[in-house]
Amino acid sequence: MLDERLQEEYIKILKEELMPAMGCTEPIALAYAGAKVRETLGRMPERVVAKCSGNIIKNVRCVVIPNTDGMVGIESGVMAGIVGGDASKCMEVLLGMTPETIAQTKRMIQQGICQVEFLDSPIPLHILLELYAGEESATIEIKHAHTNITKITKNGETVFENDSDDGSSYSYADRSLLSIEGIKNFADEVDIALIREMLDKQILCNMNIAYEGMSKDYGLGIGRIIKASYPDSVVTRMKYYAAAASEARMGGCDMPVVINSGSGNQGITSSVPVIVYAREMDICQEKLYRALAFSNLLTVYQKEFIGKLSAFCGAVSASCSSGAAVTYLAGGSLEDIKNTIENTLADIPGIICDGAKISCAAKIATSLDAALMSHYMAMQGKVYQADTGILKDEVGQTISSVGYIGREGMRQTDKEIIRIMLSK
Repeated sequence: MLDERLQEEYIKILKEELMPAMGCTEPIALAYAGAKVRETLGRMPERVVAKCSGNIIKNVRCVVIPNTDGMVGIESGVMAGIVGGDASKCMEVLLGMTPETIAQTKRMIQQGICQVEFLDSPIPLHILLELYAGEESATIEIKHAHTNITKITKNGETVFENDSDDGSSYSYADRSLLSIEGIKNFADEVDIALIREMLDKQILCNMNIAYEGMSKDYGLGIGRIIKASYPDSVVTRMKYYAAAASEARMGGCDMPVVINSGSGNQGITSSVPVIVYAREMDICQEKLYRALAFSNLLTVYQKEFIGKLSAFCGAVSASCSSGAAVTYLAGGSLEDIKNTIENTLADIPGIICDGAKISCAAKIATSLDAALMSHYMAMQGKVYQADTGILKDEVGQTISSVGYIGREGMRQTDKEIIRIMLSK
């Protein structure tokens, strides 16, 4: 019997995490901050200082920003938000960009209005924008999550401040209630009417961009390469649709993606393979909804231990969730699902995140390959035992251990990745 509080909190988590976003979420977070602080200033700035943590710099430098005519970089994200952004649209802040606002954005960048500075912060996701116009000024600070504004000032006076400075006020759902058993119980028993609308949005958006990625030229066209190079199978289709969706998103496609844990790639990877598998295997829509609820929540559960941004590639967590959701769809037991997770985390827990870029699509395809192999192993009763490497007695302990490695153990790795990326 599904506990009422558990159901309520899990639905809140899904509502918090499954939001639509255009483009890579880090440049969009900069655009959102820019649009919001311009509202506070009340006029176009004459000078802008954009201070960004290393992980923001890492994830913005290589991706094309949607609705900007191919613009790339921190200055582009900030100035597009300032000039043409609508903060009320949240992660779709650049939805209303026009040829005129694009041209104005480019002019202001060429004039050198925006200055970028490295923000040496222990918080991986940390943005501080300062706008100046004449004698007036306004600042905005975002920490921990992409739209989590912690402070806004105008002319030195605080006009908004969060109650907490650790990101806890951003979330109102109790993520401490997440567990493999609880997630499966929720997926099995939740009233589909309570989650259908948000999952329909995820199915529509994320499959549409997958089809777009397969039909147009984005990046290297890895989705089409996978399709042409590997034998036709459900696994091949799961990989090429997910990879194509990511490559389109990284390549500047202006179609929205329903994200997970602040990431479009994680939203794609935790949903598209599950949708493709269910459709290919002729599984009913209700079962698909339940598998998507399972996959999305399992991704959130894993990322809670790692954090929004780190040196740990989020495709691993999301692919692990997709593989476990395939086990769920295939009629696997709770033990089979746990074994799929253990097998995946025994295989690929060390893929680094070296920023958002078109090659994220390849990492998604690789991670999915490992997760699906782990599914097939689990369905044949094969699982790596506890104390094999970092595996623990309980799958929750293994997830926690992997999270600790990503969050704490790879801190220096993250610094070295950023140093290498910024060195000439």
